[in-house]
Formats: sequence, structure tokens, C-alpha cells
Amino acid sequence: MITFFIALACLILGYVFYGAFVAKLFGVDPARETPVLRLHDGVDYMEIRPWRAFMIQLLNIAGLGPIFGAVLGAAYGPVAYLWIVLGCVFMGAAHDFFSGAISMRFDGCSLPELIGKTLGNGARRVLIPFSALMLLAIGIAFVSGPAGLLAQLSGTLSEVVPVEAVAEGGLVLPFAGTLSWTAIWTGAIVLYYVFAVLMPINKIIGRIYPIFSVTLIFMALGVSGALLWKTATGALEMPELTFSALRNFHADAGANPLFPMLFVVISCGAISGFHATQSPMMARCLKSERHARPVFYGGMIAEGVMALIWASAAIAYCGGAEGLNAAAQAGKTPAVIVNAICTDWLGAVGAVAAILGVIVCPITSGDTALRSVRLIAADALGVSQKPLLNRVLVSLPIFGVALALSQISFDVIWRYVGVGNQTLAALTLWACATWLARERRTHWPLSVPAAFLSAVCATYFLNAPHKLGGLALGYDVSLLAGTLFACALLAFFVLRVRAGTPPTPPAAAPDGTESR
Repeated sequence: MITFFIALACLILGYVFYGAFVAKLFGVDPARETPVLRLHDGVDYMEIRPWRAFMIQLLNIAGLGPIFGAVLGAAYGPVAYLWIVLGCVFMGAAHDFFSGAISMRFDGCSLPELIGKTLGNGARRVLIPFSALMLLAIGIAFVSGPAGLLAQLSGTLSEVVPVEAVAEGGLVLPFAGTLSWTAIWTGAIVLYYVFAVLMPINKIIGRIYPIFSVTLIFMALGVSGALLWKTATGALEMPELTFSALRNFHADAGANPLFPMLFVVISCGAISGFHATQSPMMARCLKSERHARPVFYGGMIAEGVMALIWASAAIAYCGGAEGLNAAAQAGKTPAVIVNAICTDWLGAVGAVAAILGVIVCPITSGDTALRSVRLIAADALGVSQKPLLNRVLVSLPIFGVALALSQISFDVIWRYVGVGNQTLAALTLWACATWLARERRTHWPLSVPAAFLSAVCATYFLNAPHKLGGLALGYDVSLLAGTLFACALLAFFVLRVRAGTPPTPPAAAPDGTESR
């Protein structure tokens, strides 16, 4: 357990010291007027207390990512701990903080608008459809899983619910006949999505998300407590991170090289571009910039702690990385492993918590994903979201496209989400590094991580098999090309900075003040 405690301490110290550093680097100004004070509209720009904002941000960015991703990443061995800690402190939390804090400086703008204000309109035009499609894919992907589990709890997937034909004036309603439990629960989740996307943020998200966040935290604390107890009593053995353990334990290491696969599999527990699409929601709700560090940086650190707990629990429960790989080869999915851990370690309470987590977390990630699409579309079109009619008109095409995407196989959609997510994170890091350079501040804390993640994405795209959206080139060639590509990007960026590229003029706020 030495490795676990050291990793946990590093995450906490990372918030205390590196979190303070990035806040100072950004130039947090508690006296600056935030968007919610200037643009309050009763819908998206509404003041939310900092503790609630933290809980909402945590659930927005977490979902099942730090659970399932950490379990899958643990199959690579204890080296996963290094990526969770270093990635979270120096990359993910900084990424989340700057994307949220810079959004506050630009009136709470959505990610494509932030990219446009830093990297130019060309990047903005590309990012609008790219981020919207990725968010739509996430929203749709997080319907089928919870609906299927709820169907199993309600009956069986093959069981149908009779719906009597109701005739009025000779008209037979179209839902006469039978409906599967899966269809019923899918419809219920989609209906919830509609309300969550259209309602003011304090009506649904602001009220129930803190409660769901407590469930997520309870799961993590309960599992970590059981892990510590079982390890202390000798019932379980926790593999330590040693020099000999710094290798790839994956059962199919040839097809899953440590670099870049580990850095794509564990995203939400280390760094995830999805987070940058969620941060603007809370950027529109914070009353002071001094809350940016605990909400954005702190939210990511909390997610890193969860990822650390679940990676450790999966390795210990399965008897090491080898046992975890054997379980995966036997057909045990992360959901099965998580359910087994909660049930065996926490009893009936743990089983309920696991079920709630697997149901609630995807749904809450899905609804905020679609809400983010609405904000992106509204910002791109310049349409006020205060009138309900405007929100409905903007959302109708979104749900139409989502319905079309739902007809595509989940596997086809999800194979592109992983690397697309990290590509989005790399682009966000480059944008934030550009903002720092234009503000005449050191850019290295973000430009170096941006280059590293660019190498990850380029290598993955070149090396991954065709079925995963890659070009299936040789690993050595892919690694060399990906590394050279990232170095070229960093060199180009540094040369532009040293050449003194003029800063983009700050955007003017509605009251005439600078909002940069």
C-alpha cells in the first residue's frame, strides 16, 4: 500500500502547491467582475454556491470515466499510477482550470469560441462540428447502457409490457401493442435529457447533481476503506510500483503498446478534452475568480483520486495486473468487475451503490454533454438562450442528429471517441498556452503537456488498427513520426512566441470593459 499512499499524497500536494502555482500563473483576480454578475439570465448564467459548483463540476467531468477507464488502464500494470498522478496534477487539472478560468474571462464562452479567440476563426470553425459531434456521441452512448441495466432490473430484456390500444373518435394511438423494457427506459432517459437540456441550470442540475456526486464519492470512499482494511489484514496483496514493474503488463502488449494506449485508455482520470466542454457551464455560474481553483483544478484532482482508488481496487481484487487481464479475457467487463468489488466488499449497500453509479453516472454525463452542445450551437449562432422558445429551436436539430446517431452501432461511435477526446484536450492545451503567451506569461506549463499529448494522439492515429480508426502502420514508424510531429508543433509555437506575434485584441464585454 506504500505506492497507493504516496500517489494519494502526491495528488493532494499537487492541489496545494501546483494548483496555487497555476492560479498565480493565470492571474486570478477576486475583484474582477465575473460573467454571472454581468450577464445573469436566469437560465445558464446563474450564481451557484462554490460547494455546489464543485459537486456539479465533479459529476460533469467524472461519470464512469475514472472508474471504467481506471479499471481498463490497470491492466497495463502499476505504471498506470504514474500516469494518473502526473497526468492529473500537471496536465488534466491545469487543462480543466485554464479552460474554465479563461472561459470566465471571455464571458463564459463555450470551448469552440475560446479556441477561436486564441487560435483563430479557422480553428473555431473546425472545432464547432468536431466537439458537437463528439458530445452527441457521448450523449447517445450513455443511453443504451443505463437503459439496459434498468431493463434487467425491471424484468428481462425479452419481456414486453402490454400497452392497450386506446381509441378516441375512431383513432387508435400509435403506441398500441407491446413495448420492451429497454424501449421504455430509453424513452424515459431521453425525456429526462430534454428537460435537463432546456431547464435553467439550477432547476435540475443544480439540485440533483450534488446528491448524485455524494453517491459517487461514497462508492470511492467505501471501496478505498475496504481496500485498506483487506490489505492491512492480509486478505489482499497490493502490487507496488517498483523499477521492475515499470513495464507493460497487458495480455496483448503487442497490440496495446504502453505508449500511446495507456494515455488514451485512462483519460478522465488523467486528462480529458471532454472536461473542457463542461467547464464553461460552471464558468457562467461562479461569483468570483477565486473559486476557479477549487472548482476546476480541485474537481480534476478529486477525479484523479477516484481513478487511483479504482485502479488499485481492480488490481488488488483480481490478484495483480495478470489476474485483471485474465478476467478481461474471460469476458468480465469493467462493469462486471466494479459490481463484483462493490458487492463483495461492501455487501448489499455496495451493490446498490454500484448499480446507482452505473445508472446515474452515464446519464448525468450524457445530459450535460447535450446541454454543452446547445451552448456551443447558441454561441456559434449568437442566439440568446433566455427565451424558452430559443432554447427549443436550438435543441430540436440537436436531438434530431442525436436520434440519427443512435441508429449507428455503439462500437462504431465509441472507437473514435477515445482518441478524439485526447485530440480535443491537446487542442485545448495549445489554446490555453497561446493565451498565456499573449498575456506575456510563461507558456511552458501548458505547451509542453500539449506537445506530449499531440505525440500520443499522432502515434495512436498512425499505429491503431483500421477497426479502431487508425492507419495500422508499424509501431516504430508511428512512434517516430508522432514524436517528430509533436516536436515540430512545439518548435513552431516557440518560434511564433519569440517572434512576438501580436496578441489578439481582448474581447469587449457588454459594459464596454475588457473581457480577456
